[in-house]
Amino acid sequence: MFVHNIDPILFQLGPLAVRYYGLFYALGFVIAYFMLPWLAKKKNIPLTKDQAADLVFYSLIGVVAGARIVYVVVYNFSYFFNNPLEIFALWHGGLSFHGALIGGILAGWLYCRKQGLDFLAIADLAVIPASLGLVFGRVANFINGELVGRVTDVAWCVVFPGVEGCRHPSQLYESAKNLLIFSVLWVVKGRPFKKGTLLAIFVILYSSLRFFIEFVREPDVQLGFIFGLTMGQWLNILMFGIGLFFFYRINAEKSNTPSAQ
Repeated sequence: MFVHNIDPILFQLGPLAVRYYGLFYALGFVIAYFMLPWLAKKKNIPLTKDQAADLVFYSLIGVVAGARIVYVVVYNFSYFFNNPLEIFALWHGGLSFHGALIGGILAGWLYCRKQGLDFLAIADLAVIPASLGLVFGRVANFINGELVGRVTDVAWCVVFPGVEGCRHPSQLYESAKNLLIFSVLWVVKGRPFKKGTLLAIFVILYSSLRFFIEFVREPDVQLGFIFGLTMGQWLNILMFGIGLFFFYRINAEKSNTPSAQ
């Protein structure tokens, strides 16, 4: 058993508090900024450092907007309907990964279209640093003591502040899951897949692995279980189906050229 007493604030300068959460997510986008041009150069995909910076910036906006919108609509619509100003209070929490994925993909597609870049080829690159960034993001969730797991008696259970019972450290399970996804993508990135295949693999791996982790993650209080599953599991089923369909369509198209040379 581990008693969680980690201070989520790394250091404070007057009213400015630097939190692990923000620092880790910033680290994820810094990794993307440096890794994207490097991967693009390796695969002869035209992408300058300035374009990479802009892509990361617009994707960040899409990620946050998409994550918030889906959380508001899917996870707690009645509350936000009655408290509309709370929609903008991001510091109170409430973000959906599935919405972040949708928002990030949409923002990336719009930027690539504007710049005349090959979206699928770049998306195959982007999911690599994105999966690594998610590793740190879930560690940040653990430090914050949020998104806790279900009550358990396993030897490594964690007592989180303000939460009853000893819980699965589901945030760390998810971090390990994201590290596994990153490792798979890193190993296969040089193979001559058709464009969009790595994006599809990311979607398939993420949705399937998280579906099982949700069995040890505490469901959202306001939703509970829906026909025996959490909302996250239902969204992962949908995500998995979309990923499989996308993978099939990509590899069924003869005109789709490989993203790796």
